[in-house]
Amino acid sequence: MFEFIPPGTRFFPLPSPFPMKRGGALHGARIAYETWGELSPARDNAILILTGLSPDAHAASGPANPEPGWWEPMLGPGKPIDTARWFVICVNSLGSCKGSTGPASPNPATGEPYRLDFPELSVEDGADAAAHVVRGLGIERLACVIGNSMGGMTALAFLLRHPGLARHHINVSGAARALPFSIAIRSLQREAIRLDPNWNHGRYDERRYPESGMRMARKLGVITYRSALEWDGRFGRVRLDSDRRPDDDPFGLEFEVESYLEGHARRFVRRFDPNCYLYLSRSMDWFDLGEYCAGRCGNGEADVRAGLATIPVEKALAIGVHTDILFPLQQQEEIAEGLRAGGADARFLPLDSPQGHDAFLVDIGRFGPAVRGFLDSL
Repeated sequence: MFEFIPPGTRFFPLPSPFPMKRGGALHGARIAYETWGELSPARDNAILILTGLSPDAHAASGPANPEPGWWEPMLGPGKPIDTARWFVICVNSLGSCKGSTGPASPNPATGEPYRLDFPELSVEDGADAAAHVVRGLGIERLACVIGNSMGGMTALAFLLRHPGLARHHINVSGAARALPFSIAIRSLQREAIRLDPNWNHGRYDERRYPESGMRMARKLGVITYRSALEWDGRFGRVRLDSDRRPDDDPFGLEFEVESYLEGHARRFVRRFDPNCYLYLSRSMDWFDLGEYCAGRCGNGEADVRAGLATIPVEKALAIGVHTDILFPLQQQEEIAEGLRAGGADARFLPLDSPQGHDAFLVDIGRFGPAVRGFLDSL
């Protein structure tokens, strides 16, 4: 099926059965992970990185895989997350197709891919799976857990559901709940995939693959990952040369920005399983940390800040950018305020990057010093 596992990936078996938050359980499941640096004799220098929807566990190059990772400028000897000091673990999310068990993985009961028989997936399930990896590596307490984007959600669930397993936290362009705009965008992405006839209720194959649906889903995502300011600066209204325009389609590609989106989408579609995309996307929409406080924090309604205040963490940093429309800046401010209400030394750091939600991947000049400064203070 459509599983894509980088060289050098290691695997940690989850307990069997592994119960899922919304019901059902996995049997024989695993989590893909990679590590960098050396664990100290006291086992007190470990950092866990939790990723966004699409990355694998290969955050940076290493002896087992020298290819650059998705966060290469941030992680390594002498870099902001300095592996000369820290022992770093990056896990691939439960439900993904990059080595961890997900809808594209074989169902041990049938030998066939799970497809839509995979249990309903929650962000909390990914947090619980990551906690098993940490404990399985012999680490009783992490120095820090770092979560990016969806991983910021997972990190908060990790801290809440596994109190004491991490002392500190960096939340990078994350959120304590999904907002309506983000839900709407992801809903359209899922609809684009499901309306492709080749999706066939999740029963596609190499020959009949929902390429059009995945292309549209990815384009919608990429548009929201960057900002209007960056689109204007990179492409303006530059038109394609006549030899790059389709002759047989009067409404075909005409502008450079359209060509960029098309190329980006085509590179992605056959590198990520559509059913995994659906499951992970929906898990973010369901996440609301305030639900953990509903019924016991006053009026019975979900209260995000009250939920955040129940998280036991010593020190935290919530980072975001002004141009992020998918996880807007007020969500990182909310995280810092909520953690601070619970007694944490929590700081909110807004950055001026023009590169939108994806800034943490590309604007290392701004994000790197912030991460380095926090870790150096520990």
